[in-house]
Amino acid sequence: VQLQASGGGLVLEGGSLRLSCVASGRLSSRYIMGWFRQAPGKEREFVVATSWSGSRTDYADFVKGRFTVSRDNDKNTVYLQMNGLKPEDTAVYYCAVTSTIDPYDRLGKIPPSSYDWGQGTLVTVSS
Repeated sequence: VQLQASGGGLVLEGGSLRLSCVASGRLSSRYIMGWFRQAPGKEREFVVATSWSGSRTDYADFVKGRFTVSRDNDKNTVYLQMNGLKPEDTAVYYCAVTSTIDPYDRLGKIPPSSYDWGQGTLVTVSS
């Protein structure tokens, strides 16, 4: 599976962006799609993960209520709607895919090393 992320850009604080991640290849319900981000000088961090079936979703605490993940299975695309953006959301955002679920009780605990990665898209939030 190859992933292509897009939709990043420059936005003012409080603004919104929608990121897209198109997956090539066949995806089944067992796959988990994840969004991660990496700010300058910081480690990559988990943002959200969702099962391709939509039955499970897990958000990082710092985006709950602001970010929403959704899928269009017909288009093999996962979206990340980001509202109420803050300067600290500035980062390169990456989408990723994994079939590793066990033995984790939360999708957010799946280690990044288990994912296959797409290229990132830069989100810059100015104050």
